[in-house]
Amino acid sequence: MIEREIYIIRHGQTDHNAKGIVQGKGVDLSLNDKGRKQARAFYEAYKDIPFEIVYSSTLKRAQETITDFTKLGIPHEIFSELDEISWGELEGTAATMESDATFQNLIKKWKEGDIHAKPAPSGESPFDLQERQKRFLAHLVTTHHKKILIATHGRFIRAFLCTLTGRPLSEMETFTHANLCLYKVKQLSNGEFVIEMHCETGHLGAI
Repeated sequence: MIEREIYIIRHGQTDHNAKGIVQGKGVDLSLNDKGRKQARAFYEAYKDIPFEIVYSSTLKRAQETITDFTKLGIPHEIFSELDEISWGELEGTAATMESDATFQNLIKKWKEGDIHAKPAPSGESPFDLQERQKRFLAHLVTTHHKKILIATHGRFIRAFLCTLTGRPLSEMETFTHANLCLYKVKQLSNGEFVIEMHCETGHLGAI
């Protein structure tokens, strides 16, 4: 198996992010002005990395985050498996993790190992999210690409890092995230994934 460097970024800021409004899979906003500046700053910091392919979710905020890279002619593939978790009926509401009892109770269940708990009847559980992550990962590991950029979403990243490293989903909250943060992961020749950079935001400067 070949070794790979995988750069996993969360999208830049949207107006919903700035206002603390839940987005999820079902809300498809563009980046706001700050988000576009964040995307440009990330590009300036990492444009010299010879990425062989860029993957993104189907959502605009993720695709707009890597526009400068795709303009270079780097192949871009879109996967619905990279979409954010669905928060169901909570999407579009101003219920944040910090202030809303529904979210706090849900996170408590997840931490206790109830990975089938859903945020709403029409939403996804961490188990559901991980199942589609595994479909994407099965594709990724069969490719010849050695340097990969993935633009995706906050909760997705938390779960995906567990998926890659074999940690239980109950440990998702140990992986922090911020708009346009970077996690760099190396896949070793034995197939093991090692996290080399955690929630890196130094490229954003004072933005």
